Amino acid sequence: MKEENRDTTHFGYKTVESNQKESLVADVFHSVAAKYDIMNDFLSFGIHRLWKRQTIACSGVRKGHRVLDLAGGTGDLTAKFSQLVGDTGQVILGDINDSMLKVGRDKLRDLGLVNNIEYVQMNAQALPFPDNSLDVITIAFGLRNVTDKDEALRSMYRVLKPGGRLLVLEFSKTESEALSKLYDFYSFNILPNVGKLVANDSESYRYLAESIRMHPDQETLKSMMEDAGFEQTSYQNFTGGIVALHRGFKY
Repeated sequence: MKEENRDTTHFGYKTVESNQKESLVADVFHSVAAKYDIMNDFLSFGIHRLWKRQTIACSGVRKGHRVLDLAGGTGDLTAKFSQLVGDTGQVILGDINDSMLKVGRDKLRDLGLVNNIEYVQMNAQALPFPDNSLDVITIAFGLRNVTDKDEALRSMYRVLKPGGRLLVLEFSKTESEALSKLYDFYSFNILPNVGKLVANDSESYRYLAESIRMHPDQETLKSMMEDAGFEQTSYQNFTGGIVALHRGFKY
């Protein structure tokens, strides 16, 4: 369902006041930040790295570009973009959650990536950049946690340069009923229990599973991007539609 301006929104399957969601999502990511990378590898069987690799391949990032890795968390995309943009470019790892930013900063510094990366705590709905100032924006597994997705997409469109592109990597809707049933069983029975064992937090992982189901499907998100101004929008399904990569350009 398309996002609208309203006083309530979804936090997983719960209906909450719109002004409460940001703090509720923050609590989730404060809780999972320290174990985020381990859990990603464990719960996706490492496949998330292939999804991210394909996102990077579709980004068109090259030397001298200014790139925003929005909701960049622990910095998987930022690490690769830092190498691609070189000394003349810049990568901004932006996240609304300071716990995730700290984990990402420490991880990237341990890798020796320091010269062309900036860390900024920011809200996707009001990006702190001038109009027409970024070459590429990626947001991987972050859009579904944003309170007003339409406003966030408009903000991304505003700050991209003409010719710039947005890539949204996000959980989406599966392509078959059989896969959907299997995925639901995994998400609501296995995932929270693994979260309890590994991260001592089942409720945060239950929210993450619920948030996936409340996120717009592939065609709806494509339409939302077009409504925000993006052109040549398209998407590619990965792993039977469990994840989709949406792409749009600003002209």
